[in-house]
Amino acid sequence: MTDASFTDGAEKPVRLRAECPEDLAVISALVQDAIGQNAETSWQPKKHRFSLLINRFRWEDKDMAKAQGRPFERVQSTLVFESALKVGGEGLNPADKEQIFALLGLEFIPSEEGAGTLSLILQGDGAIRLEVECIDVALTDVSRPYVARAKHMPKHPVADE
Repeated sequence: MTDASFTDGAEKPVRLRAECPEDLAVISALVQDAIGQNAETSWQPKKHRFSLLINRFRWEDKDMAKAQGRPFERVQSTLVFESALKVGGEGLNPADKEQIFALLGLEFIPSEEGAGTLSLILQGDGAIRLEVECIDVALTDVSRPYVARAKHMPKHPVADE
């Protein structure tokens, strides 16, 4: 028996949940270089939920796209953070609904008993910081893949390793 590989799910929509730092690392890799817009973020303090709609690069399909000589794809996905107590950060103006951002990854810094700060690291030294009771993150593809406008995959040191 062999372990599943990253490309095993290349033809299926992603639907993942993270409840520990190791799970979060997988979701972080999949959302690297995703594009979002302030208008597509939602903070629901009474539900302790922060969510965003992103257009993520389909890293799980890049090798197959290269091998088949076809364009790279993106897909619209929701990224939902439950158990969020507070939202803050820098580099974004929440009042500017037209502002676009590029998501580079997710980072969790624990405090006590599972709580901590979960950061969405943005291109250009920005970040969205969530104070969370625990890691409870869901990534769900909500559209069919589409051909990305860019002809090349994003160039990023972490992605190319």
